[in-house]
Amino acid sequence: MRMLLFALLLTPVFAFSNNIDLPVLKYSVSGSSSWYPYYIPNNSENPGLISELLPALFTHAHIQGQNIPLPPNRTNQALDKGTLDFDIVSPSWFEHGNFGPLFVKSDPIMTITEYVITLPQNQSDWLDITKIKNREVGTVMGYLYHDDGDFTRIDFKSEQELIKALHRGRIQAAISGDNTALYWSAKLELPIALAAEHSSGDLVFRLRKERANLLPAINEAIATLKANGTIDRLINKYTHTLDND
Repeated sequence: MRMLLFALLLTPVFAFSNNIDLPVLKYSVSGSSSWYPYYIPNNSENPGLISELLPALFTHAHIQGQNIPLPPNRTNQALDKGTLDFDIVSPSWFEHGNFGPLFVKSDPIMTITEYVITLPQNQSDWLDITKIKNREVGTVMGYLYHDDGDFTRIDFKSEQELIKALHRGRIQAAISGDNTALYWSAKLELPIALAAEHSSGDLVFRLRKERANLLPAINEAIATLKANGTIDRLINKYTHTLDND
């Protein structure tokens, strides 16, 4: 499931409001046409859970943020080259949960789980995660999967396209987050079933090591937003939206 969720570029600017230099984090939340409930395009009132959370986190961390739309292939390349400084991902999406020597990670923001999804009549065939080995599996272009060397990726533009492809018989199984898959299933009126759990973990900041000096402020902001209920309120808001859309 999901793109490199948020990729960000760090440059220093002068903050006239308090006469100190602050970092500006330029970030992209447009890695797919939508990733409900975390990112919802063209919806200024309800832009998505993470889209709402980031500005609050930046404020508490004394960081300025600017959203720069980028396609997933460019964000991935820029992050690898060091042009982009961090994204928000789950270690569970990476082989052995390892980000590699170039990155450090923040404290957990929230949990996230993804599943193998299929048509209801095929659910029993995909309850064992090993069933995806050496099989064609629907995936989203630009998204990270910790084990995609074990199966053949069939890339689509978004999770909603995965649901359509299942019903058109183009694929027999796909990988998606539970909330995302159930939302698009209801929205499109195309039933699906959750089969084997593919990954479960926490969303974190994956920060390039040369920017590790910002990690204490980011961790403190995460802790504050957990303690004051902001993260829980956003989760409840978008779960409620999901249930009643």
